[in-house]
Amino acid sequence: EIGAGLPGPGSTLPSEASLGARFDTSRVTVRKALELLREEGLVSSRQGAGWFVSTDPLPQNLTRLGTIEEQLVASDRSSDREILDFAFTTAPTWVSTHLNTADVLEVRRRNMADGVAFARVTVWCPARLGQHLTRAQVEAAPFYEVLDIELAGATQTIAAAAAGDDDAGVLGVPVGSPVLRCTRITSDADGNAVLVAEHVFPGHLTEFVVDLPHIGAIDPAGLRLVEGDG
Repeated sequence: EIGAGLPGPGSTLPSEASLGARFDTSRVTVRKALELLREEGLVSSRQGAGWFVSTDPLPQNLTRLGTIEEQLVASDRSSDREILDFAFTTAPTWVSTHLNTADVLEVRRRNMADGVAFARVTVWCPARLGQHLTRAQVEAAPFYEVLDIELAGATQTIAAAAAGDDDAGVLGVPVGSPVLRCTRITSDADGNAVLVAEHVFPGHLTEFVVDLPHIGAIDPAGLRLVEGDG
């Protein structure tokens, strides 16, 4: 099945217990079979993530403001997006604090890479800026392309997390498996926050890359130490 492309690269395999039930064999035998497939380079495993079809993680560069689609195209990966929710609603408190309004357009989507769930993305936009947008528009193109405003840049925070029930279902990974959670605050030319986005990536599918300058040069773009609450 893997050789035939089903499931595709990066796809999470059924649990060892499920495979044992399907093929009417013991979990020990299933584990040995998976180990043999790993030796052949067909599957990989990570603590907490289970087994998945081998794939090279997509490197995402942090030194410029870009979209998931741009990163995928640059890596010769196919890119698709599926809108899961589109609604004018009240923003969560932490989002309204950044946008200075609670009235927002909230769009929740799933990004696919080569047919595999690559990210769950939720974007909040002030209702006054998103009032003319349609579901079809945000499914066809990123907010950066459909908003008629000049963007100045963004601040992005990346942290390790564990997949909750909702994200596990959207991304096709086990509950509790490692994910990267990225929060991005995008500002306009006047320095006002106009977009808040939360990206959640399965931990085995991507990695973030920062170019570090030589000692004595300026600080690397896109990298700074943020002190948390503990």
